[in-house]
Amino acid sequence: MGLAHNLNDRYTYADIEKWPENERWELIDGVAYNMTPPPARIHQKISGELFFWIRNYLQGKTCEVYNAPFGVWFVEKEQDTPNANNYVEPDIVVVCDKNKLTDKGCVGSPDMIIEVLSPSTAAKDMNKKMNLYEQNGVKEYWVVHPTDKTIMVFHLIDGKYNKPTTYSPEYDEESIIKVGIFENLTINLKEIFNE
Repeated sequence: MGLAHNLNDRYTYADIEKWPENERWELIDGVAYNMTPPPARIHQKISGELFFWIRNYLQGKTCEVYNAPFGVWFVEKEQDTPNANNYVEPDIVVVCDKNKLTDKGCVGSPDMIIEVLSPSTAAKDMNKKMNLYEQNGVKEYWVVHPTDKTIMVFHLIDGKYNKPTTYSPEYDEESIIKVGIFENLTINLKEIFNE
């Protein structure tokens, strides 16, 4: 995942909308990050498994889950999206306030975000995105390490992410994660990381 131009250049969503249609970009504090090429197969498999578990649980409930590419603009109103300098396409997004959903994606903070790391995205997902999500009040943030077969879970407490809890099917007998924003959703990591 490369940088557009250089770190001193700043862009808005209106700028990246004009760039070639076959390219996907994210913006963090106005810095553009190229989302091409697509992620590896194992990344997609794990993301798909997590989406499946959450989607099944949410059947008939108020919250909705989306998988990439799904746009999230960290602005107050839809009309502010062209000027947004923070726009991301997380691997999985859970939104419980339907007023935040538009035809294009989510305007405002989702309730939960999951990022599945790739070698080229790991530093950005662990630092820049984590800070962005924390500052914008994303209640729960999961960072999935496909090669290590671990998931780090961050919960927002008093506006800050707590020290993460790390789960792994190789080290935890039960290998079960309880999704914090839901009353009774648990996910079995052995099935998520099963090859």
